[in-house]
Amino acid sequence: MTQLRYLLLISRQGKVRLMKWYTPLSSKEKTKITNELTQTVLARKPKMCNIINYSDHKVVYRRYASLYFIAGITPDIGNELLTLELIHRYVETMDAYFGNVCELDIIFNFTKAYDILNEMIMCDGSLAESSKRNILQTMTAMDSMDNHDKLDRVLS
Repeated sequence: MTQLRYLLLISRQGKVRLMKWYTPLSSKEKTKITNELTQTVLARKPKMCNIINYSDHKVVYRRYASLYFIAGITPDIGNELLTLELIHRYVETMDAYFGNVCELDIIFNFTKAYDILNEMIMCDGSLAESSKRNILQTMTAMDSMDNHDKLDRVLS
C-alpha cells in the first residue's frame, strides 16, 4: 500500500499545473517543497532514476510529454513501484477521459483533473480506486448531473 503525502504536476517550464496535499503542512512548507522539487526534478537527466530521497520521505516522479508528475510518499509504507503505477494509471485515466490528454486539458479543465484524482486517491493519501473503468463511469455520471443542473438553470 502506498501512502501519498502529495502529488504535484509541474510543466517543463516549472509552472505548477496541479497540486494535491494529503498531509497537513503550512503554506510555507508547501511552497518550499514545491520550489525545491521543481528545481531538483527539472535538473535531472532523462536516464536518471525516478526515485529520490527528499527530506524525511521519498519522491517518485515520471515525465509524460510536457508534464512531470511528482509524488511524495511515506518512507515506511510507501512503495515506489506502486507509486509509479499509480501515476501511470492517473495519466491513462485522464487520457481516456479527455481523449489524448495534454497540458492544456489540465489547465482549462483542472476541476475534472482533480475529480479524477479524488476518485483514485482518498483524502488520507491511500488508494481508493484503481479501476479505470469505474473511475470513468463515475466521471460520466458526474458529467451527466452537471449537464442536468445546467439545463435546469437555463429552463428556469
